Amino acid sequence: MNDHTPETDTTTAADDPAARLATVERDLDETVALLKRTQADFQNYQARNARERETDRKYAVSGLARDLLPAFDNLDRAVEAAKQAGGDNPLIQGVIATQAQLLQILARHGITPIDAQPGQPFDPSRHEAVMQQPSPDHPSGQILQVLQQGFQIHDRILRPASVIVSQ
Repeated sequence: MNDHTPETDTTTAADDPAARLATVERDLDETVALLKRTQADFQNYQARNARERETDRKYAVSGLARDLLPAFDNLDRAVEAAKQAGGDNPLIQGVIATQAQLLQILARHGITPIDAQPGQPFDPSRHEAVMQQPSPDHPSGQILQVLQQGFQIHDRILRPASVIVSQ
């Protein structure tokens, strides 16, 4: 008679080496899959963190630039007033040179004036229309006058150009 019948079999899965091996392999596969997901998540985190650091570095001077723009505006007003007064003395030349130097410094940090000239089409993403004015000489939607120079840092608008637009 065979002593190992299913009714009298006392071996369990824990005693069966093949079953234990299958369990260990399954646990190992789950652990490897978890490790790969964790590694991919960490690599994604590192890449995202590097992009954020680069963006922060690229736009770090935005606050300083916004604070300097009113000083630039004052230099611009001084130059315009001197031109209207018809003066061309060394003091006016000094103000013009200071304004040009400030523009060069800003440009070194990626801050450039927004192109806004009378006769150009109005671009709401770069210009702010503070007034509309009828004009027989210009079609509707063109810049008639630039009231305040706009600036951008790299590809972001720091301050839109304030303009009067034809209607």
